[in-house]
Amino acid sequence: MQYDPGAFSAARGDSSDFMFEIVKAGGPVMLPLILCSILAVAIALERLWTLRGQRVVPEELTDKVWRWVENRSLSDKQIMALQQHSPLGKVLAAGLANRHRDRVLMMEAIEDAGRHVAHDLERYLGALSTIAAISPLLGLLGTVTGMIRTFKAITVAGVGNPSAMAGGIAEALITTAAGLIIAIPALVAYRYLRARVDGHVFVMEKESLKLVAAIDRASATRPAAAAEMAMLSGEPDPQEAVA
Repeated sequence: MQYDPGAFSAARGDSSDFMFEIVKAGGPVMLPLILCSILAVAIALERLWTLRGQRVVPEELTDKVWRWVENRSLSDKQIMALQQHSPLGKVLAAGLANRHRDRVLMMEAIEDAGRHVAHDLERYLGALSTIAAISPLLGLLGTVTGMIRTFKAITVAGVGNPSAMAGGIAEALITTAAGLIIAIPALVAYRYLRARVDGHVFVMEKESLKLVAAIDRASATRPAAAAEMAMLSGEPDPQEAVA
């Protein structure tokens, strides 16, 4: 791919032609860099839509489940609907489906469902992290190939012909800049989405513990249920208050 120094000035009147000339001057390494940029944007937009708070941990869902538990109006149909409702619903449904079993077994079912939900929430984040890591390396590869072209031009035309060296230098600089332009936003998006996933997982864990305590209190089979419920809700233990 031959670089034409006059192509930039000729294409500045048309932004699309100007961008094409930049990509063309960047050499073959620009193709995987463009692919990385498209994938990074697609993953970031998809995860931003999927990880919306109202979709993952709906605020009204926990109150609805609590009313079911307190009124003892749970049915298998409600549990199935809850499981299909949201990621938080899947975790809570796992606990409700095992509410008549031992507490340890119920907690294991909740933890197992939580692991599956967390895995689904983290989908594609590994690919986004990989893009953020390899984009600067691809830019560095373009820098190396550009310098190789530059030294090859020097051996053919000598150092007295700057235009012969311009193609390799342009390739080195453009690919380096492109790699950084892709990697920096991709890394920021990954960190932000990773923090959002961690926040959702924390909320689901907290709500699951509240559900277990509520089931214990409703069944009145475990003496520690009231104290645990008070601790989770931030209220003092009724026995300590009396004392």
